Amino acid sequence: MINPFGVSLGAKAARLLARLGRAEIRPGLTEQELTGIEARFGFAFADDHRAFLAVGLPTGGAWPDWRHGNAAQLRSWLDRPVEDVIFAVAEADFWHPSWGTRPARQTDAVAGARAHLASVPQLVPVYSHRYLPAGQATFAHPVLSIRGADIIPYGYDLIDYVHQEFGGPQGRADEERHVVAATAAFWSDFLSWSNREG
Repeated sequence: MINPFGVSLGAKAARLLARLGRAEIRPGLTEQELTGIEARFGFAFADDHRAFLAVGLPTGGAWPDWRHGNAAQLRSWLDRPVEDVIFAVAEADFWHPSWGTRPARQTDAVAGARAHLASVPQLVPVYSHRYLPAGQATFAHPVLSIRGADIIPYGYDLIDYVHQEFGGPQGRADEERHVVAATAAFWSDFLSWSNREG
């Protein structure tokens, strides 16, 4: 069941983006379009992300074109976070502690990592290399900025992300700001590893 607070958060983020005038906003995705995207690519948008796209669809530049975009390009965008972790396994000796002992051969380590990564929460592109975890009935995740093995939070929720990426008054006192921590299983651990390494 979709959470009303998550819907409100996403709608506020979409209205803020529109007010800032930093993106072309087209009519939002319909319920049928959103459901079709989820079925086609095998994930469910988080409630706030879904509401964000339903209020208005940002287009152009580095926004994913969920309405008319090339399916292979969108699939590549969805796969990028996992591929970046595979790169970290192959090139930076990353190995998650829950995966047991790292295989000695790199090819076995990569294959093992791929098998483990098949069960982690899907990350869904928001803009460029910024992602939100998928998951109906979830919301208020930090937006993660992912470039290779460098993963940082880029806003403690979708509203804060729009402020961080596109400017505008924060509207929240610093003392009211939340502690930014990744909320999706595995990605929170990888975020910690990335921060230690970098």
